Amino acid sequence: MKFRALFVSPLSATFELDNNSIFHSEHPFNVIVNGETMVENCENNVFSIYGLKPDADYRVEIEGDSLDIHTKPASLILNSEDFQTLNGDDTLTLQSAISLLPKDGVLIINEGTYRITSLFLKSDMTLYLEKGAKLEASLKVEDYPIMPAEKNLESGKRDILCSWEGNPFPGKPAIINVYNATNVNILGLGEIDGRAPQGEWWRDVKHLPWARPNMIYIKDSSFVTLQGITVENSPSWTIHPYFSSNLKFLDFDVKNPKDAPNTDGMDPESCVDVDIIGVRFSVGDDCIALKSGKIDIGSYFKRPCRKIRIRNCYMHEGHGAITLGSEAGAGIQELEVSRCLFSHTDRGLRIKSRRGRGKDSVFDGIEFSDIKMEHVLTPLVVNMFYFCDPDGKSEYVQKKEKMPVDDSTPRIGSFLFQRLECTDCEWAFGVFYGLPEQPIGSITIKDSHFTMAKNASEGLPAMMLDLEKMSKAGFVFHHVYKVVYSNVKVEGNVGPTTQCVDVAELENQ
Repeated sequence: MKFRALFVSPLSATFELDNNSIFHSEHPFNVIVNGETMVENCENNVFSIYGLKPDADYRVEIEGDSLDIHTKPASLILNSEDFQTLNGDDTLTLQSAISLLPKDGVLIINEGTYRITSLFLKSDMTLYLEKGAKLEASLKVEDYPIMPAEKNLESGKRDILCSWEGNPFPGKPAIINVYNATNVNILGLGEIDGRAPQGEWWRDVKHLPWARPNMIYIKDSSFVTLQGITVENSPSWTIHPYFSSNLKFLDFDVKNPKDAPNTDGMDPESCVDVDIIGVRFSVGDDCIALKSGKIDIGSYFKRPCRKIRIRNCYMHEGHGAITLGSEAGAGIQELEVSRCLFSHTDRGLRIKSRRGRGKDSVFDGIEFSDIKMEHVLTPLVVNMFYFCDPDGKSEYVQKKEKMPVDDSTPRIGSFLFQRLECTDCEWAFGVFYGLPEQPIGSITIKDSHFTMAKNASEGLPAMMLDLEKMSKAGFVFHHVYKVVYSNVKVEGNVGPTTQCVDVAELENQ
């Protein structure tokens, strides 16, 4: 069974099977390390091993195939149990241990529960949570300082310190923070619990004068890896990388209640070279939402979210499995999603944009391949009339007639969907609404199969005004230059398979 190493740390490693199956392996397998079985009956394409020693050689074997790895060295290993907390708040204790770490040092959070507010990690360190270790966030709102939205650097350029939904906004720091750092690892089999359902974070969320904390915030940083941990019960967006690069998110769990407000699983914003592989999501909003700020941030910094690779992930519940926007003022480019399993999400792909996002807000080079969707209400949704902003229901945003193309007009380019297996859909197979003044470039759907649930409900696939509820609808296209079908099979829809309004070219191969 062929496999490859994705990441090796001083204490752990993550691997991926080299196969064509979606999320799950073709059959269970054991992982043997230096002659001893370390993982039994593994069923996922992505898996990890833990409890390794630094600067050591290991041979990993699966069903006759082997791979040799060498773990990274560690200059110093500190254990949380060697530090004493006397007042019940472990924040300063753990922050002191972090400060003591030299370059390439490791802080092991030993088994037990640790109560913290916010921790700030630094360059060239590993935070390793043992199995049974839990970092629990304080529920006292007053324990968290309010950080400024932005400051000017000496060069005169803006530096965004805190943001909320694409704009600079004062905010509470995250539970785990990585600012201006490189080579940072957050690893292990432990948990980071925001405990939001037990406190005040989800009450009156529309009127707070500051942004609620993320669970993990990564800003202006590079070569940051998350592996193995469980992150749950976030006050707001769970994992928020911002203006960062060369990030790896591997083989871990993100869990939030289904009714939690604004608790996206992961929101890479204006990031480049991001791998999200083998991650499992069950959240109260979008599972993964790619962003690049609203028009102010997008047009000023011009940093699109690009070179994003999402593979072998599992999305369960949530509004959208993979969402682009709506705050994407600098655009989203070069996205590859493959071999993922979506289950019981409202939508599979979800594009959210609107007039006012700006001319730099370009969505292009988006590819979905080898995706299985089970009980996804509407697998594919592109909505250029998204209404969730203070002015989202204004005539300017929602007008269905042509408006002038200007500096505020976003653009959607090419999308490729191939080898999709979508079963038990309910509202529609796909709904695509471009702007009349700026139609979607091209939608290509190839070698795919869509079926409707027998007892399908009805609902609104896209958050836009003047859209009627749908049930068992096929593909609906409004304002698209080119639509291409190639070997697409559908079953169970009621009415026409394809409805086109202002589609310049429809090609059915």
